[in-house]
Amino acid sequence: MSLTDADLLSMQEVRTLLHKATKAQEIYSHFTQEKINAVCQAIADAGVAASEKLAKMAQEETGFGIWQDKVLKNVFASKTVNDRYKNLKTVGVIDEDPEHKTIDMAVPVGVVAGLIPSTNPTSSVFYKSIISLKAGNAIVFSPHPNAKKCILEAIKIASDAAISAGAPEGLISGMTILTLEGTDELMRNPETKLILATGGGAMVHAAYSSGTPAIGVGPGNGSAYIEKSADPAVAVKRIMDSETFDNGTICASEQSVIVEDANKDQVRHELEKQGGYFLTLDEKAKLAKFLLRADDTMNPQIVGKSVAKLAELAKINVPAGTRVLIAPDTVENVGHEDPFSREKLTPIMAYFEVADCDAAAALTKKLLMNEGAGHTAILHSENQQIIRKYAALVPASRIVVNTPGALGGIGATTGMDPALTLGCGAIGGSALSENVNPKNLLNVKRVAVGLCELEDVKQDANVAGVSTNPGTDQQQLVDELVRQVLAKLQ
Repeated sequence: MSLTDADLLSMQEVRTLLHKATKAQEIYSHFTQEKINAVCQAIADAGVAASEKLAKMAQEETGFGIWQDKVLKNVFASKTVNDRYKNLKTVGVIDEDPEHKTIDMAVPVGVVAGLIPSTNPTSSVFYKSIISLKAGNAIVFSPHPNAKKCILEAIKIASDAAISAGAPEGLISGMTILTLEGTDELMRNPETKLILATGGGAMVHAAYSSGTPAIGVGPGNGSAYIEKSADPAVAVKRIMDSETFDNGTICASEQSVIVEDANKDQVRHELEKQGGYFLTLDEKAKLAKFLLRADDTMNPQIVGKSVAKLAELAKINVPAGTRVLIAPDTVENVGHEDPFSREKLTPIMAYFEVADCDAAAALTKKLLMNEGAGHTAILHSENQQIIRKYAALVPASRIVVNTPGALGGIGATTGMDPALTLGCGAIGGSALSENVNPKNLLNVKRVAVGLCELEDVKQDANVAGVSTNPGTDQQQLVDELVRQVLAKLQ
């Protein structure tokens, strides 16, 4: 009997890919650190070599962003990522503490399922391939249907490079028959040991609900707070650089600007001077109709589009040279029904005015809890006390200071780990709060040598005031401990 239905064909393809990946990973798990490093270097070199070709393919297929910026993302996801981790030990003993007589040994998790978004399609393939293989794993990709062609090409390039460096076939592969049933099979199949998911909230939720351990991150909704000690011209330049980089498709990019009453006039002047156009109420209403779909999710029609395209879509006229559309908003208006206070991934920002740092932190919290909890916040300030105070108050896993949000959040212009999967922590429903790196894709086996004997443990208990008389049974010990604790509380 032959399979003809797409869902069945997709599920069978996934099972075949997973079988091959499992066998390949078993071979790869015996590679030395030097051989693994060589494989990752080959993938990185191939990513750089194909960066322009893949960037053009991605822009043409998805209609998102600017291909020249996608070139930089491809280079970042291959060369920059590999350069950061090429000296990281991920094989055998990775740490040893002679004083406490412990040894940490790295163990690959096995086969990783890599879910790839359409916003950063080819760059995500190289990033996830390198961090997975660096940790000794295999990876099977589920491409986003709207970027299938460019993602599959990136997978082929990464796989060919790995094989040329001595890796077994099947270590890097991807689904070609794309169905929800196939992706579900990939996430739930016992041969998948970990899911690495980047994309929409529904997809990330599905990954965490699959029963397979998962690292997933949902939407960002970062706000850029320009505190009064910041240089308005420099702060606005950084924000504009970020929001126009690949037309705002990086999840750490600024979705709103927050200014203080003390500097609002200067900041507004700089925003207009550097290409920001403040929408009228009528223009804002026209544009709002296109930001969300009927199912309350972001409209892909506006993602990564130029200002000219956005204006054409909403039938509004904007001045020549406009780089970003700015929608004045109010704190009271922030909510799920207000599309401007949510993630947009396009050159559109909400604009808020507040009294001071406390009000800015409260607004940032409201924005992030509305969408993007635990993701990213951006601050422009020269006041070190304010920087620490604001960072302590806002519910973000990364607070990037005096840098473009998009590039700072992914570690391109900051010292953070370079990554295209940015953990949001428990508050954002994510297993991690850091930029995902090879260490997150390892199991660590710990060896611990005994430091003392039972008698020493009993002696410690005696010093603490707990009786360890050999004639006293376990329940009596517990009762005695409870009695002593209660006595101290009285």
